[in-house]
Amino acid sequence: MEYSEDQVKHILEKYKCQREKDKIIYQKKKENPEFVKKNRERAKQHYHNNPEMKQKYYQENKEIQLAKSSYHYYLKNNNLEKFKTKKPEKYELLLKINYFKDQNPSLSTTTSGDDSNSE
Repeated sequence: MEYSEDQVKHILEKYKCQREKDKIIYQKKKENPEFVKKNRERAKQHYHNNPEMKQKYYQENKEIQLAKSSYHYYLKNNNLEKFKTKKPEKYELLLKINYFKDQNPSLSTTTSGDDSNSE
């Protein structure tokens, strides 16, 4: 089934309007204490019925969280160069996930003894 350009625009506009209406309805509902209680209970049930999902998430992100924790420790103690030399694998992991994109770690991408750029 193919849609014309106008039909696609119309469908997208209807979808956008419906999402806005749903958001307004939710904003009104979330102030209702009964709704909040039911929603919390549902979330709690889901969490208890699916512990392997959370466990999997934590296991997958364990290395990243440890690397971020180490980075913030060295940042707090103004030893970023030490972080880079002592924990190069964690530094590389943070670079790989673009953790420093919005931050300025003031670290170069090469170590002091390494003149070659393998990247």
